[in-house]
Amino acid sequence: MSYEEYQRGCLFFEARDYPEAARILTPLVEAEPGNRAAVELLARAYFHSAQLGRAEEAFRRLLELDPANGWAYEALARTLERRSRHGEAERYRKLAQAMGADQVAEVDVSVYAANLA
Repeated sequence: MSYEEYQRGCLFFEARDYPEAARILTPLVEAEPGNRAAVELLARAYFHSAQLGRAEEAFRRLLELDPANGWAYEALARTLERRSRHGEAERYRKLAQAMGADQVAEVDVSVYAANLA
């Protein structure tokens, strides 16, 4: 993985240009599927850009890599809730709570004109 490309992805994520961050991070994760930092940032970028199917896949991948990551269980639960899969989300929320992760009360999701076209 190119550290410079990862940093570019971080910059776009921090600038709240989540679709561009995801575009930059996708090939990095494909090249290094075991890189937890890149997988997590990609999952977050997908979530914030309302690419919920992709976010779900990426959070599940993150949990495969790090099954003790309570935050990732909470993020997956929130993603499933946004997909109207509340029953399934509850299972992951309980796991997150058992691991001491805080429940997400609100998530800032930005919508860009490019997403609406």
